[in-house]
Amino acid sequence: MTKIGLLSDTHGYLDTRVKEYFEECDEIWHAGDIGSEEVLQSLREFRPTRAVYGNMDSGDVRYSLSEFYRFRVEDVNILMTHIGGYPGRYNPWLIPMFRKAAEEKATDKGGIDLFVCGHSHILKVQYDPMWQFLTMNPGAAGKQGWQTVQTLLRFEIDKKEIKNLEVIELGRK
Repeated sequence: MTKIGLLSDTHGYLDTRVKEYFEECDEIWHAGDIGSEEVLQSLREFRPTRAVYGNMDSGDVRYSLSEFYRFRVEDVNILMTHIGGYPGRYNPWLIPMFRKAAEEKATDKGGIDLFVCGHSHILKVQYDPMWQFLTMNPGAAGKQGWQTVQTLLRFEIDKKEIKNLEVIELGRK
């Protein structure tokens, strides 16, 4: 079993409580708009960290990360990007990737089981019956933006199962 801490949109601010909530996590995933190399380095020194750059990232953050990241944890295939959308309202450039992933899944050659994104600052977890994967957006962990509450997600991957999902509210920004 692998415990995951998921956050997005820190915009250069890493709340000290993030590490408290992610203390028992095996990995941290950051879905973009990290905001500074210092935030990324702090996460990497704390736990193994997987991340993508966001539209507001520049410099070393943008150059050290990719816009799209496909990886596998246990038996779950993941696609992570910053600007993604949600079921019925995805960004159009993702549709060809989703089609290819659906073909891969149909032939047992991979596919996508979990789609992770950020950008909207709106926490949302929703299954997409059309593409047959779970979407997760952890909202925003930073203080920049219009959202009123800083949020994180924590969950477990156990073989092919995504379970024990927790929404964490750090409080009003």
